[in-house]
Amino acid sequence: MNIMPQEIADQLIEGREFLDTSLLLALDGQQIQVRSNSEELLARLREYFAHIVVESGEPDITVLAVERNAPQLDFPYEDWPREPGKTGRKDACQDLPGARVIHKVRTGMTFLQSESLRIAAGPCVENDNQVINFINNQYMTWLQRNGWRNCHAAALSINGGGLAMAGFSGGGKSTLMLHMLEHPETAFISNDRLFIRRNEDGVECVGIPKLPRINPGTILNNPRLAPMLSAEEQQQLQAMPRAELWDLEQKYDADIDRLYGKGRIETQSCSLRAFMVLNWERDSDEPLSVERVDLSQRKDLLAAIMKSPGPFYQDADGAFHQGRAPFDEQAYLAVLESVPVYEARGGVDFDALAERYLNL
Repeated sequence: MNIMPQEIADQLIEGREFLDTSLLLALDGQQIQVRSNSEELLARLREYFAHIVVESGEPDITVLAVERNAPQLDFPYEDWPREPGKTGRKDACQDLPGARVIHKVRTGMTFLQSESLRIAAGPCVENDNQVINFINNQYMTWLQRNGWRNCHAAALSINGGGLAMAGFSGGGKSTLMLHMLEHPETAFISNDRLFIRRNEDGVECVGIPKLPRINPGTILNNPRLAPMLSAEEQQQLQAMPRAELWDLEQKYDADIDRLYGKGRIETQSCSLRAFMVLNWERDSDEPLSVERVDLSQRKDLLAAIMKSPGPFYQDADGAFHQGRAPFDEQAYLAVLESVPVYEARGGVDFDALAERYLNL
């Protein structure tokens, strides 16, 4: 398609004026400025990213968030392929010279991604989580351009070292991570995206500034999280069958600072000490077992760790990631070669596994 990115940018903005105030986020290695025409959106983002907001600095990139009705671009979008186990349409894309337009099918939000234009347009306040994801995608692009590998994993730090946990869809990695956060010397790193790379001292890991988005079942099984639900909601959810509750997709943001106390979010990279892969079964009567494994011989477990860069990723040469591009398994194995990897099997027991993992 020969439409130029600036033409699409003009259509998305439609002459709207941006506020004089903006938001500046200081991440590990990159600073991102966020500008918008909506005071409410900037206020929400300031609250969400409170632990990395700075009042002055030189931004590396700027993200524009345009509060408006859902844009109607006349594009022959192509659906972005979903991950195994996921159904329904979610993202649709259209590539332009040096840019990509990503359309969120369910919400109508539209994003323009290029080397110089980073625009989120649509009902941003109503879908602020998608704006948060768009901001985080800019940091994820920077990380991957600098040699970091994207992992579908949760993680926390303890005494300066990172403990990661991955699992197949619905495996409970977020629930396990939140159980482990009960230890007072731990700090939250990531809920769903962990980046790893090898350096001269070993392997380091870092997360992105996104709070855990957890299901009701996770909340009900953790007394600390209970205040996230009203008494009526708790009663309704407790009446549901266990299997139905486990599969319920109804996400809540867990505010780490409010729930666990200030200073419990790790914003800098740290050494990666171990990786746990949850391969247990919720209906199993077998006792929990934890064994160290060799990932080069267990590539079925590696599949639970690797994560696609996604439709927003654009490499340094300007090329966008393609949906069905294969994973570079050898690159992941090379990074994790010296990291102890464990497999949890048997029945699901979050309390027992949290204790064993912290004491490994």
